[in-house]
Formats: sequence, C-alpha cells, structure tokens
Amino acid sequence: MLKTRILTAAILIVFFLSALFYFPSIFWGILLLALTVTAAHEWCKLGNFTTRQSILYLIITTLLGGELLLWLSEVVVHTPNHSGMLWLYALSCLFWVIAAPILLATAQPIKRPSLLMFSGWLVLLPTCMALYQLRAIDPWLLLGLMSVVWISDSAAYFTGRAFGKHKLAPSISPGKTWEGVAGALVAVFCYALIWGLMADKAYGFSVIGLILLSLILTALGIVGDLFESLMKRHAGVKDSGNILPGHGGILDRIDALTSTLPVAILVFLIINSLEL
Repeated sequence: MLKTRILTAAILIVFFLSALFYFPSIFWGILLLALTVTAAHEWCKLGNFTTRQSILYLIITTLLGGELLLWLSEVVVHTPNHSGMLWLYALSCLFWVIAAPILLATAQPIKRPSLLMFSGWLVLLPTCMALYQLRAIDPWLLLGLMSVVWISDSAAYFTGRAFGKHKLAPSISPGKTWEGVAGALVAVFCYALIWGLMADKAYGFSVIGLILLSLILTALGIVGDLFESLMKRHAGVKDSGNILPGHGGILDRIDALTSTLPVAILVFLIINSLEL
C-alpha cells in the first residue's frame, strides 16, 4: 500500500509540474475542466444524489465550468490579473469563512439536493478558475501557494504523529490534533519567511503580508480538509473516489486547495487593484 501511494504521488508530481510549466493554456484549461467534472462526480457520491440528479449535475457543471474557463482564458491573455472573477472568488471566501465553519460546528449534513449542488459548485468552480488564473499570472506564484498547503499537510501529519495528544475534531477526523495544527503553522511560517526574503515584495506582498496570508491559508486549508471529511462521514465512505491508487479520489487530493486558492487570488487581486 505504501509503495503504491509513493508511486502514485511521484507520477502525480511529475505530471503536474510538466502541465504547470509546459502545457499550452488550452490544454491546461481542458485538464482543469476534466478534473473539475471528475471531482463533481465524486461530489455526487458524497451527496447521495440519484442517478438523474447526478447526470443533471455533471452536465450543468461541465457547461458552467466550460463557459467560465472560456471567458477567463480570453481576458487573461491580455490582463492576467483581470478582476472579472472577483465575485466568484468572494462567494467562495464567504463559504469557507462563514458557512463551512458553521457546518463543521453543528456537524449537521446538508439534506436538500439543491443546496448540496450549489455547495459543490462553490467548492469546485472557484478552485478551477483560481488554478487557471494564478497560472496565467505566474506559474511560480501558483506553485508557491500550493506549496503552502503541501507543507502544512506534511508538517501537521508528522507533528501529529510525533506529539499529537489533543484531538482537533474527534467526531469528524480523529487523526487530526492541535499539536499537528501548531506544527503546520510553524512550518508554514518558516516557509513564508524564506519565500518573502528571497523575493522582495513578492507579487506585491511584503514579508509580513506574505507570512500573514500563508498562515491564514493554512487555517483555511484545515477547514477545507475537515469539511470534506465531514461530507465523507455523512456519506459513510472512507474516500471520495478510487481514481488515484493509494490516495483515493480527486476531492481527497484537492480538499485543502478548494478552501485556499480562491481566497489567495482574491487577496492578490484586491492588493493589485489598490496598487494601480
């Protein structure tokens, strides 16, 4: 199992880096749309949608995602930091800052299919657009922001394994501890400090600003991780899917990215507009 997990991770890293730096924009967009639709299929499973509801959801997700990507691809060619998607990123931010914490605190499932569908779009579509636009701005910026999540996850895992005693959310994700959260925050602080010092005023952020943003993203990444765990618990499944051997589904791999990347680009676009 461990060998399978490591092999899958290695293949994913090589493929992702190749796509990030070498794919033409059109193929990057097609890849993101395919991943979004696959994740939407997994969301149907977590939401216990009927077959008819699932088909409708996937069709609408494909059309919405395709139209948004098409429009975004046309505007970022000339203006990568175009603010046309600000509304979508803002909706995502509101969901992760207000709605998701409330759902986690109450641990109550979303029962209405219409609300489940809308929630799925708020989780998936802003993430897809953020991945496309951040790459258009600078692939290194996207990689740097994603690294915040990866470093946070790794530090939380190893710190929790070594020192974890106090459960973070035992009824939702028993493996997560407050010690793991502390380890993630320390690791991300060090990473953001080095990033900020190496790139003076990186993308308009001061060193302190970059550290604060990275710590906020770490906290939001934990919320995203817990929210997907809550959805899986309500659905009675261990993984969102089985498309990635040893890793589960697409949602299992992007759970923390869904709650961080839209917020990151929202902050970037706001700061960029203030500097103009």
